[in-house]
Amino acid sequence: MIGLIASLLCLLLMWQLFRFNRESDARTSKALWIPTFWLFIAASRNVTEWLQFGGGAGTDQYMEGSPVDRAVLTGVLALGVIVLIGRARRAGDLIRANIPVMLYFLYCGISVLWSDFPDVSFKRWFRALGDVVMVMIVLTDPEWLLALRRLLARIGFVVVPVSVLFIRYFPMMGRLYTRGGSPTWTGVATDKNGLGMISLVFGLASLFRFLEIYREPKETRNKRQMMAQGAIFTMALYLLYEANSATAFSCFFLAVGPMVLTYLYPWARKRAVVNFMVLVVLGIAFSALFLSLGSGMLQGLNRDSTLTGRTTIWHFALGMVQSPLFGTGFESFWLGQRLAQMKVLIDQGVNQAHNGYIEVYLNLGWVGVTLLVIILLIGYRRILASLRTMTQAASLRLAYFIVAVAYNFTEAGFKMMHPVWITFLLAAMVIPEAPREEDPPQFDYLAEYKLRTSRPAVLAGNPYAYRDLPPRASPRNGRG
Repeated sequence: MIGLIASLLCLLLMWQLFRFNRESDARTSKALWIPTFWLFIAASRNVTEWLQFGGGAGTDQYMEGSPVDRAVLTGVLALGVIVLIGRARRAGDLIRANIPVMLYFLYCGISVLWSDFPDVSFKRWFRALGDVVMVMIVLTDPEWLLALRRLLARIGFVVVPVSVLFIRYFPMMGRLYTRGGSPTWTGVATDKNGLGMISLVFGLASLFRFLEIYREPKETRNKRQMMAQGAIFTMALYLLYEANSATAFSCFFLAVGPMVLTYLYPWARKRAVVNFMVLVVLGIAFSALFLSLGSGMLQGLNRDSTLTGRTTIWHFALGMVQSPLFGTGFESFWLGQRLAQMKVLIDQGVNQAHNGYIEVYLNLGWVGVTLLVIILLIGYRRILASLRTMTQAASLRLAYFIVAVAYNFTEAGFKMMHPVWITFLLAAMVIPEAPREEDPPQFDYLAEYKLRTSRPAVLAGNPYAYRDLPPRASPRNGRG
């Protein structure tokens, strides 16, 4: 009975959040619901897990996947492709502006040819293409900034409150237990790291939107939207703290400082200042994790020098690489004999390297790592350019860039249907705005009047002589 009441209250809360956040005078394409569904599944659980409320997965299911999930996601991907065909011109411009991203995914597809499990690798590559399709649907929307804002709000307004509901009132759905019997919070995700990642991604989005509304003039500021975004941000912070995910917790505070500073203060948007902030926050994370310069920081996050066994995984996984240049093929390393051997070596099951750069190296070799670094550098350069004029959600994009770089130090986030990867692509693939043209010269009414009245013989007896003067612009646009 208590669970039923809590569920009804949660539904009421979500309805109020959506109602408060409504922008009645703004319109986005109905096609935005396609990436909304895709990112919702990526941020939470597979369709079959939602229908069955969880359930374990054996080795065969891990390799082959669920036919139901595959059918649903293939259908969603097909709808996305149809939408992009209808937006062929804008989609073409976006593709041409993001050749490195396309080359990376093309190389991922080619790497299927040397995979030990080409059928599994191809299925995963096909699903990975869905991430690009969904990002392109958002960025080809005529009002893509509004589309991005609504995409993040629609998902955040569901996954964050429902995670609190599951954890507090439906523990069988919102908690897991370790081998030692200790409970961990998962919410709508499948593990504590997933819950931390949800809180990280949507917490940053809600904070940025709160700042946007706060900076509006008081007479036009929408207090209801501020309340909705503030509520999600508060819940996200609560989940971030209680999830005990050191990676997500540290990434949040690494990214939130530069995001807030660049949004509120013009001096923080200068190229040198932004470069300094990014180098400092990423340098702190890298030094603490890999250079043994932050043992106190690791202890504060309840982590040891082995990063909870990650260094052991890296040691054995790197020793199994047979083709350093090309890797084992897209998403193929953690399959078959290698997976079984790793389980014996580290005495636990594992299906990722817990480091995004090592993960890419294992699957795609140095070629894949090089292409990924190029994408990171180009994306960062675009974000820097947008920060100079504060366009294109620049500060939020900077935050997602920092998250992508730092998160992958201890988690594999450059993966298919991973929210950190998807939000990074959203931040990096934006087509830079063309420089604004110079304002046309203002019409000099006084000079034109003097010119015309200096020729009275021509204008005499003509009551319409001055009707062809350009209309005066209103003072609102700065030309009146």
